[in-house]
Amino acid sequence: MKIEQFVMAYEVEQDKLRALLPNGFHSLRPVLRINAEIKSDNTIYIEFNTAVEAYGKRGWLNIGHWNSKNDNISYQVKNNTVTFIAPFLTISFTTVGIEGSCPAEKDNDGCFFIEKEIQLRSSEQIIANKEFCNCEFAWNFSEADANGISTGKTLPAFSTEPKIQYQKQKFSVQNAAAIPCEQVLGCYVVVFER
Repeated sequence: MKIEQFVMAYEVEQDKLRALLPNGFHSLRPVLRINAEIKSDNTIYIEFNTAVEAYGKRGWLNIGHWNSKNDNISYQVKNNTVTFIAPFLTISFTTVGIEGSCPAEKDNDGCFFIEKEIQLRSSEQIIANKEFCNCEFAWNFSEADANGISTGKTLPAFSTEPKIQYQKQKFSVQNAAAIPCEQVLGCYVVVFER
């Protein structure tokens, strides 16, 4: 199946992330990531993750995921901009015509999903080139939710030492979406066969 995958990562306060994580999970970087896919059957899948270490593995922890078969998700294409629209999120990716290799994550064993039990789904090996994008996003659970606009650069995010110990919060999409975006770190689109 052909997949058109749009990826955006943004930086947040890492101590706020630490307060959300379930027991046994440790934050690797102050990053939240949104993946949005358009599949060749025209279905849409959106995933919300954060970088973690747990059970001797490193990768991403899924905070939430949605698909157009069960959730009210759509997308629009206007010129070189693709906008995903859901009741809880609006995110636009505008391609800029610059390609590069798909980022290699040496510390990515896969994505943890917490359902009835914890599952680690292996990471995909994508060798296709990516195309860089500009991005704008806004979570829509409340007026105070995170939003941001990219600056046209790809920026690194480094782990920070704990400074503030926030009260433990429920691990939920709404609580993660409420953590303010400090800056959009980068975004791209990649097309590949799954």
